[in-house]
Amino acid sequence: MKKILIIAGEASGDLHGSNLVREVRKLDPRIGFFGVGSKRMREAGVELLADASEISVVGATEVLTHLSAIYKVYSRLKKFLKQERPDLVVLIDFPDFNILLGTYAKRLGLPVLYYISPQVWAWRKGRIKKIARMAKAIIVVFPFEVPLYEDSGVDVRFVGHPLTDVVRSAYTQAEARNSLGLDSGRRTVALLPGSRSKEIEGLLPDMLSAAVILKRRFPGLQFILPVAPTLRPDLVKEYIDRGGVPVLMVNGRVYDALRASDAAIVASGTATLETGLMEVPLVIVYRVSRLSYWIGRMLVDIKNVGLVNIVAGRRIAPELIQRDATPAKIAEATAGLLDDPAAAELMRGELASIRSRLGEAGASARAASIVLELLGTTTTPVNS
Repeated sequence: MKKILIIAGEASGDLHGSNLVREVRKLDPRIGFFGVGSKRMREAGVELLADASEISVVGATEVLTHLSAIYKVYSRLKKFLKQERPDLVVLIDFPDFNILLGTYAKRLGLPVLYYISPQVWAWRKGRIKKIARMAKAIIVVFPFEVPLYEDSGVDVRFVGHPLTDVVRSAYTQAEARNSLGLDSGRRTVALLPGSRSKEIEGLLPDMLSAAVILKRRFPGLQFILPVAPTLRPDLVKEYIDRGGVPVLMVNGRVYDALRASDAAIVASGTATLETGLMEVPLVIVYRVSRLSYWIGRMLVDIKNVGLVNIVAGRRIAPELIQRDATPAKIAEATAGLLDDPAAAELMRGELASIRSRLGEAGASARAASIVLELLGTTTTPVNS
């Protein structure tokens, strides 16, 4: 049996990893998957050696407080690589951890595929050469990433963005609200505070305080919060219970929650791109420790932090960063979308152009074919 070690350190990687695993198994169900991920990868059939929550943190200073847990997982994976010698190592984004692990795998003579390259175009471009030396091939999901790696002589493939395959809801707005237990006739705001516990601690209280302000201004407003699979629902519920405003908490179903919503308050990350693909007007918020932000400012080479704005090449959605991510400013920016239907409609129109920039559907299937190619096995379906 061919064995693949696959590593995803956050909710978006867990999603993309699970879809990749399913597509690979359509081609060859005999392949065994082991690795790091969360609920979705486990459901796809990956035997988890660690949960993504053990290593998922944001910011340079935040990593320091989790070094012991991160090192334990790293040591566990090094042991697996040395003893089991998988036929392929698939790394999904999550650069600092994955580059370290991939370099070790390379030293052992194991082939490494980097799926969904880190955002080297945004900061720390010096990682390009390091990744190129480590990886047998790199799969990128934005077309502008290809020339960055081609110059380093590595085998780089653009497959399109896998989110284009999965970001959709079968419901109308009213149907989504009914299905989720919301009032179908009331305007709705989605709260997406992130997929890591540190993001919940740092952003959710201010999002809830903003919701209190919005509720005073729009008494009929209702709120929904889809909980990422990498989070403990009870942690989120603790904050909601203290938040001073009713918020419907649902496990997963993020796209249905977005379909139900007139606007969204979203932590910077993949969720901004998902919200954009659902064409829901949004306000982007971002906050890390002061030191992490200061370090980032020295290293980051882009004007916007929200992926939806980066892909668009201009600021479509407002960004409230660090000190600007206050309850009053979050509420004001969101109220602007609720108060001004023309502004909200204009943003929806701009968001509609995002999908065409991310390539054709079928990205996960194309990535799966590359996995089979690197394994040296067939790319036609095999009977299980």
